[in-house]
Amino acid sequence: MDEITTVFVTESREQLAAMEAALLELENSPGDSDTLNAIFRSAHTIKGGAGVVECDFIVAFTHVVENALDKLRNGEIAVDGDLVAVLLACSDHINALLDVLESGMPAPAADLQADGNALLDRLQRGWLSGEGKQSDDSTPPATSDGTVESSGGGVVETDCWHISLRFGQDVLRQGMDPLSFLRYLTSLGTIVRLETLADAMPAADDMDPEACYLGFEIHFASSADKAAIERVFDFVRDECTLHILPPRSRLADYVALIKALPEDPMRLGEILVRVGALTQAELDVGLAAQQATEAAATEETAAPPLGEILVEQQVVQPELVEAAVVKQKQVGEKKAAEARLIRIQADKLDALIDLVGELVIAGAGVNLLAARSGLAELTEATSVMSRLVESIRDSALQLRMVQIGETFNRFNRVVRDVSKELGKDIELVVSGAETELDKSVVEKIGDPLMHLVRNAIDHGIEPAEARAAAGKPERGRLSLNACHDSGSIVIEVADDGGGLNREKIARKAMERGLVPAGHTLSDQEVYNLIFEPGFSTADKVSNLSGRGVGMDVVKRNIQSLRGRVEVDSQPGEGTRFTIRLPLTLAIIDGFLVGAGSAGYVVPLDMVVECLELPPQAGDSHYLNLRGEVLPFIRLRDLFEIRGEQPVRENVVVVKAAGQKAGIVVDELLGEFQTVIKPLGHLFRNLRGIGGSTILGSGEVALILDVQALIHLAAHRDEPNAILNRS
Repeated sequence: MDEITTVFVTESREQLAAMEAALLELENSPGDSDTLNAIFRSAHTIKGGAGVVECDFIVAFTHVVENALDKLRNGEIAVDGDLVAVLLACSDHINALLDVLESGMPAPAADLQADGNALLDRLQRGWLSGEGKQSDDSTPPATSDGTVESSGGGVVETDCWHISLRFGQDVLRQGMDPLSFLRYLTSLGTIVRLETLADAMPAADDMDPEACYLGFEIHFASSADKAAIERVFDFVRDECTLHILPPRSRLADYVALIKALPEDPMRLGEILVRVGALTQAELDVGLAAQQATEAAATEETAAPPLGEILVEQQVVQPELVEAAVVKQKQVGEKKAAEARLIRIQADKLDALIDLVGELVIAGAGVNLLAARSGLAELTEATSVMSRLVESIRDSALQLRMVQIGETFNRFNRVVRDVSKELGKDIELVVSGAETELDKSVVEKIGDPLMHLVRNAIDHGIEPAEARAAAGKPERGRLSLNACHDSGSIVIEVADDGGGLNREKIARKAMERGLVPAGHTLSDQEVYNLIFEPGFSTADKVSNLSGRGVGMDVVKRNIQSLRGRVEVDSQPGEGTRFTIRLPLTLAIIDGFLVGAGSAGYVVPLDMVVECLELPPQAGDSHYLNLRGEVLPFIRLRDLFEIRGEQPVRENVVVVKAAGQKAGIVVDELLGEFQTVIKPLGHLFRNLRGIGGSTILGSGEVALILDVQALIHLAAHRDEPNAILNRS
């Protein structure tokens, strides 16, 4: 696939995403003309790009879709749920056709072609068969007798074209009959009013019988475009002064056409000619006048812009000039923004991050050697290098940061389709879409979120009648929210449904032997049972859920990202799933501590403070931190580190998810840029350890999972929790 085709496929997928979002918005706001124009522009852009890369099967399919959107935009057909559903399916089909183009196949497979034909047939029979709504402001039919109707006084004028016509004096000498042009004009419509002007007629003694002194002001009702009306006077165009202004009712149409133009750089005159508000001949006259004024302009008197000249010549209305100027500005701003962007392949970016990680490790080694050498100049030089490496690290990681909004937006379609399938009315509320996190995290979080969203729609939110009986709004609410908290990103999936059934979950767990009979569990422990493999409370299996293979996958995938998921539920009020993830999976700022001969790294953004462990703390595992009870855990005890315990121990106070705890270590070794290396497959179920890193000395240090350690410190009745499977 060549570069042009690659760019077309990438940009077309972006257009499809925008088109899908606009279609979902259109279903809620059917009369929004801006949304309609946005949908039409997306389809038009895709079709135009497909023509450039000579992909005929995309052009053919999108052309029919564009016809339907054009009728929709012109008010010939109405927006309804069925039409939106078909257009969404057409969007999906275009995406499938892009896959065909991307794979290098010359044409879609037979089954895909049949699916496309079925969609086009639905559009043709349902909305393109000519049975759509007719416009209420259709123009009067043209008269067929060729007569010129002159209006008398007091005639009510309709919304018509206004034609201002002044014949030159030599028209008659050249064998032209002005009346014949007016008769020919009636073949395109009806002359509603005609006013004959004789202001150019001289006194009788100065008259030339072979000269023409007449002019006409004509109100003309017609469905023809401006170019067609101008062509009536082609033979006399150089011998007359002609101004054609469209009806006021057409201004909105012209403005809409201007807005719907492709995002191509065009001059003002080109825009007006493209939409039919200006003819090429009128533009040429305007440009000639502009050149004349520029030649005569001085430093004090600048030449007027082309738009003002065209308005003065009465060939275009000021509103259309303003719309064209706005379009020019939008295209210019978009091109300027695109000029600041560059597309980079993801594997090249990943290679850069890997190299930066190796640079960080090498820099740590240089710092260590400089410190051992005792040379002040070398230490200062390595300090400067460390700051530069840190800046390079931050800039490189920022390249991988993307907004989570794109992931959230895909669930608009999911909620719409699944809720309609289940016969429920559910709205999706998204907040925090601008929150940024690592690209690799965004790519892997989509599947767990999909499970949570579908389960919330299927299990969480009740049918409308059940909600009404409970005194709730019939329309359910599903929320997606993202925010930053203590160096992590927090994603919440919440619904206002009936909540988790505690008794049913506990009963199912006992039936499966997950909980001993008669054993009492807290609410949180009961709710966490839904993450057990194969666990499900569904009474029957559907195509959405009920097999017990979803929630354990959610937890496993989130833990593979060094994150955790929590669930909270209130009976009758709803359920909230909270996912906590690291911002990046590559490099972090760490705080290096020692226990025995080993080094451990605590994520720096989770460190609150450091203090000396009071002697009176002893083995109580709690200490008084300025009136606050702080549970703590010794790394020596946790990892069974041999050797004599030091006389002085230090406590690193950490905080995560609103909870504090202390980690008791032998020594504090300071801040350290940490390149995260994942642990092997053998350690995938180990809790308390989030990864490993390489120190400047070449030794390996373990990265602590602070959230798991806080949980362990607060639950001392589970001494082997770190070795348990999650």
